[in-house]
Amino acid sequence: MLRFFILFLIIQVALFGIELLGPVQSGFIMPLTGLQASFSANLVQFFDANVTAYSNIIQSTTNGFGVAIMPGCNAVEACTILIAAILAFPAAWRPKLAGLVIGILAVQAVNILRIVSLFYLGQWNKQWFEFAHLYLWQALIMLDVMVIWLLWVRYLASRDLIRMPSPHAA
Repeated sequence: MLRFFILFLIIQVALFGIELLGPVQSGFIMPLTGLQASFSANLVQFFDANVTAYSNIIQSTTNGFGVAIMPGCNAVEACTILIAAILAFPAAWRPKLAGLVIGILAVQAVNILRIVSLFYLGQWNKQWFEFAHLYLWQALIMLDVMVIWLLWVRYLASRDLIRMPSPHAA
C-alpha cells in the first residue's frame, strides 16, 4: 500500500507539473477546453438553438448569459488524479490502458453534464449557480473519479488481474 501511495503522489506531482507548462497549456489544455465548450453548445442546441460557443465560452444569444470553461473547470485535474491512481496501481498495462481510456471518457462525460447544468443553472439563479459551481460539482467530479477507480479495481480483483509485489524476506 505504501508503494502505491508513494507512486501515486510522484505521478501526480509530475503530471501536474507537466500540465502547467506553457506548450502543454497552449497545445493541449486550451484546445481541449475549447472542444468542451463546442461539444456542450452542440448538446444544448438540441433543446435551444440560441446557444453558441467560441473559444472556451458557451453563451446564450437570447439573454447573453455565458459560462467560461477555465483551467480547473475542464476536468483535467480530475483526470490527472485518476491517471495517477491507475498508473500507480499494481496491474498489467493492458487493463491499465483500458481503465485510462474508459475512465477519462467517463470523467469528461460527467464534466460535460456539469458544464451544461451550470449553463442552465446560471440563467435561472446566480446563487445556486455559485453553490453548484464552487462546491457541489467540485465534489461530484472528485466522487466520480473515486467511483471510477474503485470500479476499475473491483474489475481487476474479479478477474484476478492485480499484481501484488512480492513481500521482502525477513
